Amino acid sequence: MTENKPPQYKPLRVMNCEEILTVIPHRYPFLMVDKVEIVEENKYCVATKCVSANELYFHGHFPTRPILPGVLMLEGMAQAAAAMMLSIPQNKGHFAYVAGINNAKFRRLVVPGDVLKSHVEILRFKGRICKLRGMAYVGDELAAEADFIGSLD
Repeated sequence: MTENKPPQYKPLRVMNCEEILTVIPHRYPFLMVDKVEIVEENKYCVATKCVSANELYFHGHFPTRPILPGVLMLEGMAQAAAAMMLSIPQNKGHFAYVAGINNAKFRRLVVPGDVLKSHVEILRFKGRICKLRGMAYVGDELAAEADFIGSLD
């Protein structure tokens, strides 16, 4: 993944919101992905979050200037990876957890009306532990990035 612009991709399959709800336990107001496009099975995905002014967290973050909290951008990346991993048959019925976050950087404010696209790549997956890299964009602008350690139970 490049930092300057999001990579171009063609998805192998698309998980809509209903399918996402069948594989991860998150629900409103904590579901941070609207769609997950699987680009390479169990390796690379792109999740879409349409940021709406109706989200509950904007009532307190911040009432006069709503911005998407950075930790929720990271959560969206983690949920995208979890949806991708848990949608394959051998992982059905498991839960995915964030075990660590490193090198998190926030580069741009994300506000209501933005469409946030999280590109998540599994760098290594051994046993039940995986290392991931996530980058979130609004258009061609990098909004956030981080390295993750994930765990399946």
